[in-house]
Amino acid sequence: MLQAHRGFAYLILLSTAVFIVALLITMFGYSGRISKLLRKSTLFTMIFFHTQALIGIIMLFFFSPGFKAATAAGTLMKDSVSRNTYVEHPVAMILAAVLLTILNKKFKTNDKLQMSWVILAAVALALMLWAFQWGRLFGV
Repeated sequence: MLQAHRGFAYLILLSTAVFIVALLITMFGYSGRISKLLRKSTLFTMIFFHTQALIGIIMLFFFSPGFKAATAAGTLMKDSVSRNTYVEHPVAMILAAVLLTILNKKFKTNDKLQMSWVILAAVALALMLWAFQWGRLFGV
């Protein structure tokens, strides 16, 4: 499960990079029309996020001895590492997945890009970048 969670993290980084490029191209393009690339990159980023969230939730509640130990000891919110790993990271990533789902629906049903959607995308990306476990993925 852990290897699948890490593997999807790489896919999320790749699809997010494509999403950012497609969003910037659409933003600074002459027409502001939502392209197929933006629609597809949003869809695949959303799918990878949802799959990653599902794997993470299963790992958290069923396979994580650290979560069970921190909950039983009452130190889940007292210890900053436990809080980041078991509370802040999952919540921020699930919020980013929800925002990407909203964006996917907006991009699928409309032809022109709106600035409020760009702000929504920026918030989703900021949440993702903040909560991403960089040290665990790249050994930093």
